[in-house]
Amino acid sequence: MTDRLKGKVAIVTGGGGGMGGAQARRFAEEGSSICVADVNLSAAESVAQMIVQNGGHAVACELDVRDSTAWAGAVQMTEDSFGPVTTLCNNAGANFRVSFDDQTEEQWHTIIEIGLTGAFLGIKAVVQSMRKAGGGVILNMGSLASIRPGGGSPGYAAQKMGMVGLTRAAAASYSKENIRCVIISPGHVDTPFIRGDNSHSPNSWATSIDNPDNYERRLAGTPLGRLQVPDDIANAFLFAASDEGSMITGSMITVDGGSAL
Repeated sequence: MTDRLKGKVAIVTGGGGGMGGAQARRFAEEGSSICVADVNLSAAESVAQMIVQNGGHAVACELDVRDSTAWAGAVQMTEDSFGPVTTLCNNAGANFRVSFDDQTEEQWHTIIEIGLTGAFLGIKAVVQSMRKAGGGVILNMGSLASIRPGGGSPGYAAQKMGMVGLTRAAAASYSKENIRCVIISPGHVDTPFIRGDNSHSPNSWATSIDNPDNYERRLAGTPLGRLQVPDDIANAFLFAASDEGSMITGSMITVDGGSAL
């Protein structure tokens, strides 16, 4: 590897999941120290242990992104372990794939609070640490729904469109302090988020890509001919976090195989 993130310190939320885990491992390969943060501590620990076994530097942290006190604890753990935070990857999210009519108020609040409020709280939590470091990069997870929200889950559409505004607001607020903020929007990524059945992202045969009809529908909507995998997205996060992306802020990087065309 090329040590593109040598000396950097990252908090990766959703770090025990498919895309967050790929980011944590990729960043560690390039020299960053990692706080793998996830509401599922055992999943975070598994990723952190893998990084350490491969010669990297990582700790695991249990984090409910809706809790500002938990955020303060995650930042403190990271600083105590590695020094000030230079990178935040906001991956935590939720979705309930139901129609506008069928989406409940509880589902709406869960999606918004995890995906959007959680990212807002994370930004506020890390900025003080980034100031100590002399700057930093905040990377927010977008979606095709950040570009063209459809008629499905209104909470997910609102959360992902809201992430565009949050990214631009953070970029404008902190650019003079050498803190950048970028949103990366994947297309159809083959992860447990759209394949498995999880409390934060329930799937049945009607919605999972385990169903060949659903898989083929998503594939047909991807002009480059394959679904993305977590490493595709991790590489975009790496670019945005590295010095190669040093003049990118407030912008969206789309990694969708052409799905938004």
